[in-house]
Amino acid sequence: MIQTKYKISNLPFKHTFTISKGSKTHQKSFLVELEFMGVKGYGEAPAISYYNIPVEKMIEDLKSKKIFFDKASFNTPERFWHYLYHIYPGNNFLLCALDMAGWDLYGKIQGKQLYQLWNLTLDHNPLTDITIGIDTIENMIAKLKETPWPIYKIKLGTENDVEIIRALRQHTDAPFRIDANAAWKAEEALEKIIAFKDLNVEFIEQPLAKDDWEGMKVLFDKSPLPLIADESCVLETDVMKCRKHFHGINIKLTKCGGITPAMRMIKMARSLQMKVMMGSMNESSIGTAAIAQMLPLLDYVDMDGPLLLEGDNAEGVTFDFGKVNYLSEPGLGIKVKPFESE
Repeated sequence: MIQTKYKISNLPFKHTFTISKGSKTHQKSFLVELEFMGVKGYGEAPAISYYNIPVEKMIEDLKSKKIFFDKASFNTPERFWHYLYHIYPGNNFLLCALDMAGWDLYGKIQGKQLYQLWNLTLDHNPLTDITIGIDTIENMIAKLKETPWPIYKIKLGTENDVEIIRALRQHTDAPFRIDANAAWKAEEALEKIIAFKDLNVEFIEQPLAKDDWEGMKVLFDKSPLPLIADESCVLETDVMKCRKHFHGINIKLTKCGGITPAMRMIKMARSLQMKVMMGSMNESSIGTAAIAQMLPLLDYVDMDGPLLLEGDNAEGVTFDFGKVNYLSEPGLGIKVKPFESE
């Protein structure tokens, strides 16, 4: 029988985190601990306001189906995920935390980190970017200078987007990845992307509204820079839709329902010759460690949550100028203080 404990985390950001959808000063997350045969596994799912699944909803759903959860058997993470999917079909955030904990548990039982279970090597892992949120140009420049980094992800969605990038470019030669978080219209997006072409911008993430497929087809045909889907690619069923509208997809573990479906999304994207990115939702080192295990499968990664937060919920993921370092712990490769009580 699997024993379950959970707790709420509410870590402050080092700086107010602003994107085109709004601002926040803290990252609230649901943390879960699964225990099976004396072994403990950990998972995390951050609460994102514009997806309307707060931590309280995750706890409510977990409790409401506890009688079924208590009957869950644990043999492989994939089978565990499928069982949970039928219990919690409408809450991918909760499903992600439980699936992540299941994989951590399985890796610890096997005595290996997940990338080792998947027969991957760490020879050519992509470097992670670090995010500069929307702010005044002066403050964005100050944030950039505060953390010298090999790649920056710049949040945009303002009237002076081009001015921002031109100003930031004067202070670093590092590549920029631009994320509009669906803030632009098609004509506006194309004008801005053309302006960004000669400013060492690597790609554009989610330029248009998630369901503006007609506008994305126009951009796909005309954009001089690669386009990466985020809000348009939440679930496995979205991957095929993105073909010939985007050049790649950005997978978020929390949104798709965890490691198990993310692995299938990667395989599908590769079959369609699309680039694969995995993104952060400002998780602590628990959720970030799950991304780290999948690095050998990715082209790009944005896993800077621990760099943006004050404090952490685990030890294990460290960064050296964009390079991710691992502990030797099995499972997710992290150390977490066992939960005291539910």
